Amino acid sequence: MTTISADVLAKLKTFDTPTICNVIEHFDVRPRNVGFMDKSIKAAYPEMPPVVGFAATFTLRTAFDPQLEGGAYSGTEDQVESFAQLSGPPVVVFQDLDSPPLGATFGEMMCSTYQGFGAVGLITNGPGRDMEQVRDLGFPVFTDGVVCSHSYVRMFDILVPVHVGGMAIFPDDLIHADLNGVATIPKDIAAEVADAGDELVAAEKVVLDAVKQPGVTVAQLRAARAEYSNLAAKLHARVSRKK
Repeated sequence: MTTISADVLAKLKTFDTPTICNVIEHFDVRPRNVGFMDKSIKAAYPEMPPVVGFAATFTLRTAFDPQLEGGAYSGTEDQVESFAQLSGPPVVVFQDLDSPPLGATFGEMMCSTYQGFGAVGLITNGPGRDMEQVRDLGFPVFTDGVVCSHSYVRMFDILVPVHVGGMAIFPDDLIHADLNGVATIPKDIAAEVADAGDELVAAEKVVLDAVKQPGVTVAQLRAARAEYSNLAAKLHARVSRKK
């Protein structure tokens, strides 16, 4: 199992999620149309900084018929106990198995509990509630909306693969998320992604600085883009797994 240090996690948090996605592209370890959630999952608090942690995956239902019997239901205590099996700080990832999701999959009580046991954020394909109170916790959540009631929320499986925002998330996946969306980072390249982030930001800054100059010309833009391409090509040549 790949061990990712606290220093690497801290470095990854200094970049926004689009930059992380751009850096990963240079490694050629996955197609560019995978590894991120679709636009249905949005940051409830876009002003909060990036979240970096390991997926604590759970399933639930909120539209479940209360008359039905059976099923192996988990509790919050079982969920937070499972955090110890992860490689680092948990990011709770809920899949509401109902289609469409009905009631709130989280609120103040749940987020306070998860945060108390070390979780750094929560992602779900269902809605949430208690949004002001959760904001006051400083607990980032990513959701498809808001609803006032939790309906008949019932928890099911713990640390199982889930499907949220159009992508599969596996237990202990490394997650990076901010106001732009949610992505995963292959753990075997996480340290290299953290190291390469500044290099790509510096390359992009060449173009950004050029176009912000008063009276910038097309020739200056062309030169800046050529320099950017050269720097990006050097990064790609160094990190790409396609040799």
